[in-house]
Amino acid sequence: MAIPVETFHLSPSAQGTLQARIQQMVAEGILDGRFQRGEKLPSTRKLARHLGVSRITVTLAYTELLANDYLASRGRSGYFVSDNAPEPPDFGTPPDRADRVDWDEALAQRFADGPPLGMGKPADWTRYKYPFIYGQADPTLFDHANWRLCAMQALGARNFDALTQDQFDADDPQLVSFIARHTLPRRGILARPSEILITLGAQNALWLAAQILATGRDVAVENPCYPALRQILRQARSRLSPVPVDEEGLPPEAVPRGTRVIFTTPSHQCPTSATLPLPRRKALLDRAAELGALIVEDDYEFEMSYLTPPSPALKSLDEDGRVIYVGSFSKSLFPGLRLGYLVGSEPFIREARALRASVLRHPPGHVQRTAAHFLSLGHYDALVRRIGKALAARRAVMEEAVARHGLRVAGRGAHGGSSLWMEAPEGVDSGILAERLRAESVLIEPGAHFFAGDRASQRFYRLGYSSIPSERIGDGVSRIAGMLDSGTGLT
Repeated sequence: MAIPVETFHLSPSAQGTLQARIQQMVAEGILDGRFQRGEKLPSTRKLARHLGVSRITVTLAYTELLANDYLASRGRSGYFVSDNAPEPPDFGTPPDRADRVDWDEALAQRFADGPPLGMGKPADWTRYKYPFIYGQADPTLFDHANWRLCAMQALGARNFDALTQDQFDADDPQLVSFIARHTLPRRGILARPSEILITLGAQNALWLAAQILATGRDVAVENPCYPALRQILRQARSRLSPVPVDEEGLPPEAVPRGTRVIFTTPSHQCPTSATLPLPRRKALLDRAAELGALIVEDDYEFEMSYLTPPSPALKSLDEDGRVIYVGSFSKSLFPGLRLGYLVGSEPFIREARALRASVLRHPPGHVQRTAAHFLSLGHYDALVRRIGKALAARRAVMEEAVARHGLRVAGRGAHGGSSLWMEAPEGVDSGILAERLRAESVLIEPGAHFFAGDRASQRFYRLGYSSIPSERIGDGVSRIAGMLDSGTGLT
């Protein structure tokens, strides 16, 4: 990488000749770590013009730095920071400074309460041999080549407006059109562009819905559920009623009176993987109508229905306009994309668009246009089929290994998915189990943070299989079973 010439400035207070001052300027940049080994310096001509000095002065300074092994010359390629240049000194951690602000009093609202969102997923998860973690992309399955081509196409002159202009509160029309004409009909949903809003992933969509619909109101959520949802609703000062789910998901009759908004994951309950049957879906709509409540449907993993076709979306059965639908490309493309969408009646989408615009205007235009190209050219459907085949094969290996070792499955997706919801023997703390397994290069996700209240069950855990090769699954499950069989120190 080339070091920008604008980085170089001669200090007016520095002593010595111009040559010595230039030499000192470059050496200090290397010593304080701003210039890294292998980085290219500006040419002598360019640096001389920038500093307003003669080229011979810069050449002499570079020559001296060459002699001292700060720089290296590579023929006609120019000057580079030498691989043998001195290492920047380690000045240690900056000392703590006295903070005279009383932050307990200064903070008007707190957002850092609760477990971290990435709980159970260390940043270095790829170095673990058996990463049974959920929600991470497998780079061996992703279509890098076509995504790169679509990104380049989105950078072209034809897409200049989508790339560079502030669209205020508007979304990419090509992406919205694809979602309306291709994605939503597959879920039985018909929507106009004015009823669709692009978001920064499903979590941003849930936040918008919570702010608009649930602020200060009585809200029913599944228990267990997506932990970040509870945090979002607490920030909205909602009054939460956790409703225990069973093997078929959320029981409609258990939604308490007074509920104004119901948040649910009917097609693939998070985290148990339960699927709400069609009669119960209709009963939930009837219950919401009886209560005068709205429903926010998070359909986060419907693309991963590789065993049987997914059940119809709750939104597709909605004749009253009371269901707000949340979709996402994070699971089917890659989580770092952070691209999702909201579907609802025009009055709701109008408010959601205004709220989004006040916070972030709109998701980056280049990201939207790249995704639109990838989707419309058929690469997305091909990718989903490839991922589905891989997950089906891994699931078969997972289920065989789990059954062979006698581990208990508490929930599995009827249509597919990418994880199993597991239950350890009575008394086992899955948090301790996870810590012990890390020493054997095994990652699992403890289940306690999915539950609400003080009665959180410690013995549940989740095993994802989207990020682990099939050939490692059997050995990884064996290590989990061995740790559970030992039972030592797991309570």
